[in-house]
Amino acid sequence: MKAAPNKQLTVIIVDDEALARRGLTLRLKPIPDIEVVAEARHGRDALRLIGELKPDLVFLDIQMPGMDGFEVLRQLDPANLPAVVFVTAYDQYAINAFEANAIDYLLKPIDDSRLHQAIFRVRDHLTKKKAVQHKRSLLKLVSNLTGESVGSMQDVSSKQNQLLKAKQSAKLAIKDGGKTTWVKQFDIEWIDAAGDYMCVHAKGETYIMRRTMKQLEAELEPDILQRVHRSTIVNIHKVKEMQSHINGEYFLTLDGGNIVKLSRTYKDKLKYFS
Repeated sequence: MKAAPNKQLTVIIVDDEALARRGLTLRLKPIPDIEVVAEARHGRDALRLIGELKPDLVFLDIQMPGMDGFEVLRQLDPANLPAVVFVTAYDQYAINAFEANAIDYLLKPIDDSRLHQAIFRVRDHLTKKKAVQHKRSLLKLVSNLTGESVGSMQDVSSKQNQLLKAKQSAKLAIKDGGKTTWVKQFDIEWIDAAGDYMCVHAKGETYIMRRTMKQLEAELEPDILQRVHRSTIVNIHKVKEMQSHINGEYFLTLDGGNIVKLSRTYKDKLKYFS
């Protein structure tokens, strides 16, 4: 006897990175009975689309400029909450918190088998009509991440998530004589080496610092800035396009229009752009 077909799941993908949205859409395409009905690039867009389309499932990036994933969650109607699978690039401490709440997360870069597992859990969740349990699970998840009790969806916005703030506010100290300039790492577009100096490009400005590439790497957040060439570090969130080259290298086009090279030596970094 044939198994009953799965109910089609309508899906919205929320992520400020175009490459991340496209990569997840491509991974979902071969999965039967999944329909991506919309993509949102920021929180406000997500709230509008979720309200209009009422999807079964939302893949929700947590770390987004402006309105982050937790704020989106707070503003959703608790009575009509879709299944939510968080997408994150957190370190192991936070992942442990996610794992305590089974259905709720995918770690970037997304693994296909883990994606299938998450969808299976979502289907099981919806089939058993676990809306109340899901809401409680989400609240527990936020409590675990913040280290503080969260009793309602409205409480989410009042709890400052220290993990998120640490990532978003991480800064690089650039010394020039007796002057020190603090530049947010998330604002850095790319860094390139010029002899014994590093050129840090952020928000249309270029800062010069005397540091070796190895020393600099040790000061940077790996889920923001990654080395893609012996003389280049790039903000993985600022890459909007990737073009392969016949020699096995890749050219990365950044938000500001600048193009940097990903060399064959660093091909393992391609996972950050898939």
